[in-house]
Amino acid sequence: MTLDDVLEEIKKAEDIVIMAHEGPDGDAIGSCLAMCLALRNMGKKADVLIKEYPENFSFLPGIEYIKSEARKEAYDLAIVLDCPDIKRVNPEYIEYFENAKVKVEFDHHNKNSMFADYNIVNHVSPACAQILVSSFEYLNIEITKEIGICLLTGIITDTGGFKNTGITTDTFEFASWALEKGINLPVIYRQSMLTMTKTKFEVQKLCMDRLEFWAEGKIAFTYITKEDDERIGIKTGDHEGVVEIGRSIEGVEVSIFLYEKDKGFKASLRSNDYVNVSEVCLIFGGGGHIRAAGTNLNMSLEEAKKAIITETTKYL
Repeated sequence: MTLDDVLEEIKKAEDIVIMAHEGPDGDAIGSCLAMCLALRNMGKKADVLIKEYPENFSFLPGIEYIKSEARKEAYDLAIVLDCPDIKRVNPEYIEYFENAKVKVEFDHHNKNSMFADYNIVNHVSPACAQILVSSFEYLNIEITKEIGICLLTGIITDTGGFKNTGITTDTFEFASWALEKGINLPVIYRQSMLTMTKTKFEVQKLCMDRLEFWAEGKIAFTYITKEDDERIGIKTGDHEGVVEIGRSIEGVEVSIFLYEKDKGFKASLRSNDYVNVSEVCLIFGGGGHIRAAGTNLNMSLEEAKKAIITETTKYL
């Protein structure tokens, strides 16, 4: 199972569907659109299935190819990006993956279930988009300016604006190439990392007011409930970045953010120097990266809070 095999499958396919994990971030969206644009440049019919995405990514080239519903029942090829397990894809779309003649995945998460026919997985890559950079280069697939914008967006967002661990020399080599290509890196950074809706600002303000410190200030904790969401008028993507608030405070090693879903709470964890939050989340059936991970907690707020703080404390 090599990239050359994947290229052969792409050449044979006519209709291709592209998916990512539910609640996609900048890496997932950027990777999907980069793949879609590359395939369309090769003369393929390609659909990106994403139910909802944050407004601040609407500047990306190819955004018009994102559909909430599939064009057909069975595709020749399904490509899943930035997703460690097919269960993390929107349940409405899993059938299109299962019905596809051939299945491919590109991913960089620590724990991956290798669920496709062809699994292009690099656990040490700082972003799925960076895997696509090297893959496109190896396969001689042209990275146009538009594709470059999508890929750079994925890299910027998943590295936290080039500040997370795991960044490689390849990361900056691609950023350098992008600048030479005329891609405006500061604009991408501002649009994907700094720009926020008024409702997102309200969410962040509320979470700052609720911020608590545990384990002698090494853990920062905050949360949002469905009642808060309804009162504020939350939009897709408005929860993004909240967990970084606690992480940026002096003395904090792990920042924890809980937000309520239909069943229980979603926990997002970030660490600074030494705690592997992926291992913490794995205890609850989740996972992710060493410094950024998440999990679902089907519990009440108080139960979820106690469980995740207690487990995190063990790793301090």
